Amino acid sequence: MGVEAGAQAARSRALVVLRIRSRALAVALLPAAVAVILLAGAATGRLVGPGWDVARWILTPAAVLVLLAAAGIALVVARARPAMSPTIRIREETAPDLYRMVRDLADRLDVPAPSAIALTPDCDSWLEDRTHRAHGPPPAEEHDDIAGGGRHPQRRHPVAPVLVIGSPFLWWMRVGELRAVLAPVVAGTGPSAHPDIAAARRFVRGLDAAVAVASAPHRGQMSRAVLAGVGWAARLLLRSCRVHAAEMERGVAAAAAERAQAVDYGLRIVAQEQVGLAYAGWDRLLTRVALPAWRMGRWPSRLDAGVVAALTELSRRDRLAEGFASRLGERPACDLLEEPGAVDEAASLLAARLFHGGPAGPGPDWSPVGWTEYPEEVVDRKWRVDAARLHRVLDAMGVRPAPGSPAPNTGGPTLSRVLDHLTDPGDRLTDPGERLTGPGNRLTDQGARLTDQADHLTDRAGETPFTTRGPEPPPTDDAEDLSGTTPRSATLAARLRAELSREQATATPGPSATAPSTAASPPAGSPTTADPAALWDDRSLPLFPLQPPRTARELLADHLTAMICCAAMDTAGATPGLDWLDGPTLLHNGERTADLAPKILTLIEDGDATPLRTWLAELGIRPEKPVRLV
Repeated sequence: MGVEAGAQAARSRALVVLRIRSRALAVALLPAAVAVILLAGAATGRLVGPGWDVARWILTPAAVLVLLAAAGIALVVARARPAMSPTIRIREETAPDLYRMVRDLADRLDVPAPSAIALTPDCDSWLEDRTHRAHGPPPAEEHDDIAGGGRHPQRRHPVAPVLVIGSPFLWWMRVGELRAVLAPVVAGTGPSAHPDIAAARRFVRGLDAAVAVASAPHRGQMSRAVLAGVGWAARLLLRSCRVHAAEMERGVAAAAAERAQAVDYGLRIVAQEQVGLAYAGWDRLLTRVALPAWRMGRWPSRLDAGVVAALTELSRRDRLAEGFASRLGERPACDLLEEPGAVDEAASLLAARLFHGGPAGPGPDWSPVGWTEYPEEVVDRKWRVDAARLHRVLDAMGVRPAPGSPAPNTGGPTLSRVLDHLTDPGDRLTDPGERLTGPGNRLTDQGARLTDQADHLTDRAGETPFTTRGPEPPPTDDAEDLSGTTPRSATLAARLRAELSREQATATPGPSATAPSTAASPPAGSPTTADPAALWDDRSLPLFPLQPPRTARELLADHLTAMICCAAMDTAGATPGLDWLDGPTLLHNGERTADLAPKILTLIEDGDATPLRTWLAELGIRPEKPVRLV
C-alpha cells in the first residue's frame, strides 16, 4: 500500500475494526478462561471450599454455553454468503483489448490488476470482492492472465477484486474517456490488497451477511429463535464498527483518487461530464422506451446502443450538448469487445430482470425486440391492448353511444363512445373523500345495467366484484389523486385500475416469482457468462423498480392516449413511432404530432372535449369510425 494519507487513515481505521473483532473474541473466551482457572485451582488444591465449588459448578456450564454460542455465531458469519451485485462476467478471450487496457492502467498506477471484469446495466463502476468460498473459485486462467498470478500456482497473496463496469459507459464513452474514468476505480486495488484492510472488509461483510441470514423468512420456530440471537450479536458488532468501516472506505477512496491524479487528469475532467450525460440518457431510455416494452412482454435487445441514439438525439435538440456528438468520430469503448452485440444483448436482458422483474431467459411470452421492429411490435400493440381494455371496461359499465352521437350504432369500438361518455358538464370532484354516488351523479341511472357484467371486473383476485348500485367511489389511495376530476372520469379511472389489477393477479407468474435462480442467462452463443449459481437472490425482483405503480389518473390518461392513437392510425393514416427521449410517439405525415397531454387532462378534469375534438378535426381523424383492437 502506498504512502497516501488516505491509505494510512484507512489502515488505522481497519485496525480499529479488527480490534473490535478481537474484543468480541475476548469476551467470548473470558468465561472459559475463568472456568479453566477454577478447575486448575481445584486440581492443585489451592481453590477449595464450598464457595469455590459452587463457582465451578456455575461458571463451567456457562462457559461451555458461551463457547458454543460464540462458535455458532462465528460459523454463521464465516459461512454466510456476502451480497454480490448481479453482473455479466466478461471472459478475457472475448475482450482481450479491454483486459489489456485495464492491465496497462494498473501498471501505470503501480497497483495489482483486477482479477476479472464484469458488466452491470447501470452507470457506475466499482471494485467487488468475490473471494468468499460461496462465490466459487474463479477460473485460474482468467485471474492469472490479468493479475499476473501464473508464476505462483499456489497463491500466497489475496486475489484482487473484480472490476465492475457500467455497460452504458462502453457504448457512449470513447476509449480514452473510459480509461480516465476507470483510473480511480482501478487504483483502489492497491489499498484493497493490504492485509489489514482486506481482513476488516471480510469481517464487516460477514457480519452483514449474517444479519441477512438471520432476517430471512420462511424458517422454523427453532431456527428463528436461534438465528434471532445470531442476528442480535451481528447487529451489535456492526453498530460498533460502522463508523470506523465507513471512514476506512473513505480513506481507500481518497487514496485511490490521489494515486489516479497522475493518469489522464485533464481527460478525466471531460470524462466526468460524459458520466452525468450517460446517466441521464440511460435513465430516460429505461423509463420512456424500455419500460413500455417490458410491460408488453418484450425486452429491447440493444439498450446500450439505444443510449448512443438517445444522447445523439439530445445533442441534436440541445445546443448545450452539441459538442458531445462530435466525439462520435473517435473510437468507442465498445470496440474493446470482440462481440459487442452479444454483450449488449446479455446486458439488456439483465437490465430487464433487475428493473422490471422479467424472466431469466427468453421465452414465448418474453422475447427480444430490435429497435427497427419496436414501433410495430411494441408501440402499436401497446396502444391497441390499452384501447381494448378501455372498451371492455365501458362494456362492463353498460356505456352506449350518446343519443344524437354521429357514431353509427354498430357496436364497434369508437373514439366517439369514449369522448361522449367523459364529456360531463357537471361539477368536478373536488373533495378527495367525496362519494361518487348521489342524486346529482349522472351515472346513477346506469347502475341497473351492471348486474350481468359485475363478475367481469374485480378489485383484486378473491375480492368482492363491483356492485350494481351505481358508480363506486375510487379506492382510498386514489381518492386524492382523482380529486379535481369529473365523476365519470374518476369512476372510469377506478374501474380501469381494478381491471388492470385483475389481469395482473390472474397472469401466470414468471420464473422471477418462483425459486431463486442465477443471474440473467446469457443468450446462446454469448461471449459472456452468468455469475456462479445462486449468488444473488431474485425472489424480490425487481430489485430496482424504475417507477412507482401508475395512479388511476395516469392509467386513464394512458388509455385515452392509446385510443386516440388507434383512431389516428385507422382513420387518418398515422403510424406508430419511437422517440429516443420520449418513447412511443404518433407520426402523422412523417412528423411527430403535438403533445396530447393538455387536451386529455382538460377532458379528464373538466369534462370538456372541445380542444381534443378540434385537434382531431385538424388532423382528419374521424372519431365515429370503429378502430381495430387486438
